[in-house]
Amino acid sequence: MISKTHPRYQSLLLRDKVKNAFKEGYLADTGMIAHGRGETFDYLIGEKTTETAKKACEAAVATILLAENPVLSVNGNTTALAIDEIIELAKATDSKIEINLFYRTPERVEIITRMFKERGWEDILGTNEEELAYIDNLNSPRATASREGSYMADVMLVPLEDGDRAEVLVQNGKKIICIDLNPLSRTAKMSTISIVDNVVRAVPLMTKIANEFKESGKDKDREFLENIVNNFSNEQNLKDSLASIKLK
Repeated sequence: MISKTHPRYQSLLLRDKVKNAFKEGYLADTGMIAHGRGETFDYLIGEKTTETAKKACEAAVATILLAENPVLSVNGNTTALAIDEIIELAKATDSKIEINLFYRTPERVEIITRMFKERGWEDILGTNEEELAYIDNLNSPRATASREGSYMADVMLVPLEDGDRAEVLVQNGKKIICIDLNPLSRTAKMSTISIVDNVVRAVPLMTKIANEFKESGKDKDREFLENIVNNFSNEQNLKDSLASIKLK
């Protein structure tokens, strides 16, 4: 039991979720290493969403709302940390959800699929091995793609992703949105929009932005959404994100 009075309560709570996900069999052991790396960068930005990240979230939501076939790609870490939040974002943006795992096993896919279905999300993609397509020029287990999902997607959210897949997906003409606490990572550099924030904060914020756009009717205003996207520079975004770390 983690005491709520502990000064590192929130961070320890996330660690516990990751540890339990490994024990339950849907998170690879290397996923714990990845979480620890991200935790370091989260500490450096003060464990809060920066103004730069907020702008990136806004641009990301606008990009998803403009898309014809947006897909939210999830792995073990994302499922462990933000499964409910991902479902809410998918509902708010009319997006599909697809499982994509580097260390893919039938057992891991089955557990994650069941977790989403238990929460009412029935149409989880990327589960049927016989129906999977493969992304060209990607020599990785993450080359798998649902034909109705990421294979045909024009915009993809790839939280906690690896850089080679992000790079190839961009080369294939897709707009890639990543959530990565490391602004120097290959993933962040290769993505169209890089949200330098913790997935547990970024995803709910994106849902909040999407709902605000809906309430005001701006989700249907293509000119409004396109202005947000066109005024966003990922290169400047990464520079500003790095600067926020240097100030600590």
